[in-house]
Amino acid sequence: MKNIYVGNLAYSVSDEGLRAAFAAYGEVARAKVIMDRDTGRSKGFGFVEMPNDAEAEAAIEGLNEQPIEGRNVRVNEARPRT
Repeated sequence: MKNIYVGNLAYSVSDEGLRAAFAAYGEVARAKVIMDRDTGRSKGFGFVEMPNDAEAEAAIEGLNEQPIEGRNVRVNEARPRT
């Protein structure tokens, strides 16, 4: 399972929108936009989990610096939590 970080998201992007962008490259196990607890608004980043490493690498290459809902996103492999 490859965990992918997606940054510089437009505040309008939902979990479903994030999933749809990555689904073009393969199976998406989970897509989550991180929300601010106090305001309920997006923090502008999220994470996508893809079970197939090759599909995940293709998504990283294909979507990095490409627009999702009008903003160019930064896409790379997520660093493990410490």
